[in-house]
Amino acid sequence: MFSTTAQLILILSLFVTLVLLFYYLFFFARLAFFKNKTGEVLPALPPLSTIICAKNEQYNLEKNVPELLQQQYNAPAELLLVNDNSEDDTRHVMQWMARDNPALRLINIDRKNKESIGKKYPLSIGILEAKYDHLLLTDADCLPVSHQWAAKMASAYEPGIDIVLGYGPYEKHPGFLNKVIRYETFHSALQYLSYALAGQPYMGVGRNLSYRKDLFTKHKGFASINHIPGGDDDLFISKAANKNNTTIMIETDTHTMSVPKKTWADWKRQKTRHYSTSKYYKFKHKFLLGLYSLSQFLFYPLLIATAVIYSWPIALAILVIKSVVQYLVFSGAMKKLNEKDLVSWIFLMDLWMMLYYLMFAHTLWKKEKKTW
Repeated sequence: MFSTTAQLILILSLFVTLVLLFYYLFFFARLAFFKNKTGEVLPALPPLSTIICAKNEQYNLEKNVPELLQQQYNAPAELLLVNDNSEDDTRHVMQWMARDNPALRLINIDRKNKESIGKKYPLSIGILEAKYDHLLLTDADCLPVSHQWAAKMASAYEPGIDIVLGYGPYEKHPGFLNKVIRYETFHSALQYLSYALAGQPYMGVGRNLSYRKDLFTKHKGFASINHIPGGDDDLFISKAANKNNTTIMIETDTHTMSVPKKTWADWKRQKTRHYSTSKYYKFKHKFLLGLYSLSQFLFYPLLIATAVIYSWPIALAILVIKSVVQYLVFSGAMKKLNEKDLVSWIFLMDLWMMLYYLMFAHTLWKKEKKTW
C-alpha cells in the first residue's frame, strides 16, 4: 500500500505529463504538419517597403545590404535604412550605397537624448516614411537565405491578412553553445508559430516579420508601449494580431539568417533583454506560456520522485509515452524549419531547459534597459 505522499507525487507526475502532451498535440503538432498555402511566388505582388533600423551597424550593412538589393521582386519595392544616432561610419556607408541604388532610401535620425526608448522610435519613423502599405522588417545583422525571401513573404498575404510571421534562425557553428542558441531559437519559434496556427498569435521576431502600415497606424503605432524599451516586435504583434488577420510563412527560402553570440555571457545578456518584455503579454498568453514552462521544469523531478517513491515501471512508461510523442512532433517541426541536425539533441536539450528556466526566471521582475 502506497503512502498518501507517493500517490500525490504520481498524480502530479501524470498531470504534468498530460499537460505537456496537450501542448505537443494541440499546439505544436500544427507546425509539425503545417504546409504553407502558397509554394510559389504570386504573379501579382503588393508594393513592398523593406525596413532596417541600424545603430552602429557599419560592417553588417556593408555585408548584407548588397545582398538585400538582389531580392527578386516583381512589383514596386524599396529598401529603407533608418540610421539611429550611429557613432561609427554607418551614415557614410549608407550614403555611399544609395548613390547607385535608386531602390535604397536613407533616413538619418539625430536624437539629443540618445538613451531614450530603444528601437521603437527609429522604426516608427521608418514605417511612417515608407512609401508602401506592405512592410517587411529585418535587422542589420540578418541576411535572407535566398533572393526569394521578400517575394515569398509577400505571397502569404491574402484577403484579410495583415500580419505574416517568419522564422529567423542562427548560423550553424561548432560547440555546445551554438546548439543551445539554435535549439532555444527553434523552441521559441515552435511556440509562437504554433500558437498563431491555433488562433492565438502573441509575438513575432523583428528579424523576419511583415505587416501592413495601415495596421500600424490603426493601432497608433507603439503609443501604448512607448514606455517599454523593447517590444517593437512581440508586444506590437500581441496587441495587433488575432486569429483572423495573422498567418505564417516558414518555407526555407523565407528564412533570415543571423550570426549567433560567441560567448555564454553575451548570449545571456541578449536573452535577458528579449525576455524582459514577456511580463507585458496578455494574461491568456502568459498563462499558456507559463503553464507549459512550469510543466517542462517539473516533469523530470516528478518523474524521478515517482520512480523512487512509487513505481519505477510506471515512471518508465510515463517517460516513454511522453518522449515518443515529443520526438515525433519536435522532429517534424525541426524538419519544417530546416533544423534537422537538432533532432538528435531533442532529449538532451529537454533536460537543459530546466536549467534554462532557472537562468532567466529573474527577467520576470528585472527592470529593462533603455537602449537597443
